[in-house]
Amino acid sequence: MEIKNVREEIWNSVTGLTDAQLNEVVEEGNWSIAQVLEHLHLMEKNVVRLIQHALNQNEFEVPGTFPVQMVADRTKKIAAPEILNPSNNFQTLEELKKKLSQSRDSLEKVIQNLSEDELNGKTFEHRRFGVLSIKQWISLVGYHEKRHIGQIEEIKKELEKVV
Repeated sequence: MEIKNVREEIWNSVTGLTDAQLNEVVEEGNWSIAQVLEHLHLMEKNVVRLIQHALNQNEFEVPGTFPVQMVADRTKKIAAPEILNPSNNFQTLEELKKKLSQSRDSLEKVIQNLSEDELNGKTFEHRRFGVLSIKQWISLVGYHEKRHIGQIEEIKKELEKVV
């Protein structure tokens, strides 16, 4: 999974939207596009923290074989853990781009000098999918963003109905 391309898809999907549209909640109990973007930032920031922790460990479990591409499947609803839930604060696209740029820079920095052995052999557990290698986690970030591009597109369709 090429995470840079997916991030570009995200920016393309929100191009032309106003800050008001980004923050519009189209259905009670669902997130706005701004909240989806903040959730992506929180998730990536958390993955960076977990990778940093894993790199300081000496013993690792064998990674599982969970097909991380399944994360992109929007037919199965998955509730985010509390720490990855976005705020209800109004946020501008500029603020969100800055947050997502910071979390991506942190991810790239933490993995930039890792060897293939470290990427494939150092692991930590996902609450639903079991033990994943750092390499699997990086792919998961991309597939997770792909999943939420689908959500953003659904919200955009609902926004068109509101106008």
